[in-house]
Amino acid sequence: MKTDAQLKKDVEAELEWEPAVEAAHIGVAVKDGVVTLTGHLETFAEKYVAERAVRRVAGVRAIAEEIDVKLARGHVRSDSDIAQAIEGAFSWHTLIPSDRIQVKVEHGWVTLTGEVNWDYQRRVAEQTVRPLTGVRGVTNSITLKTTSTPSNITERIEQALSRQAEREAKAIEVTVNGTTATLRGHVHSWAERNAAQGAAFSAPGITTVLNELRVGN
Repeated sequence: MKTDAQLKKDVEAELEWEPAVEAAHIGVAVKDGVVTLTGHLETFAEKYVAERAVRRVAGVRAIAEEIDVKLARGHVRSDSDIAQAIEGAFSWHTLIPSDRIQVKVEHGWVTLTGEVNWDYQRRVAEQTVRPLTGVRGVTNSITLKTTSTPSNITERIEQALSRQAEREAKAIEVTVNGTTATLRGHVHSWAERNAAQGAAFSAPGITTVLNELRVGN
């Protein structure tokens, strides 16, 4: 079990190791395994990469994100320019049903709404927006279309978890209520936690996943 001081040192080292992040612009504080990030970065994409880097560090229980995005002069774009760039990016992306997603941009903050069939579609939409020039943040309010849920859906989700990560699957409890799947238990990393959530969202008829998995033992 790492002490907070050890965890802080590891987080700072991982941020230094990540070439897409200016680690000198990020402050790190740790208390009881919860990492707080502060500072100012020049792009939203860099902020996201910094958070992803911290999640790679073993021992991180949670992240408090307090980083501000202050766009560099060369990154500033008008809201209309950003909206046009997003529409163009969506139209060229084969995994995004662009005709079913609405885009709103206000002071560089992008809000996505609409309804799609699968969680991966709304995730890809957000991933496509994050690195675009001028974007300060993203609110993903895209919903999933409700469809009928097979009677054996809990078993199918458990089987999917076993196929993808047998070790972690043994410590995951799956319950389904209507179109909502709840995951409980523990996993060894944030990557495993996210993978379990993705497996649950791949089940037909599931529109909401309550991910209550704990990271660590």
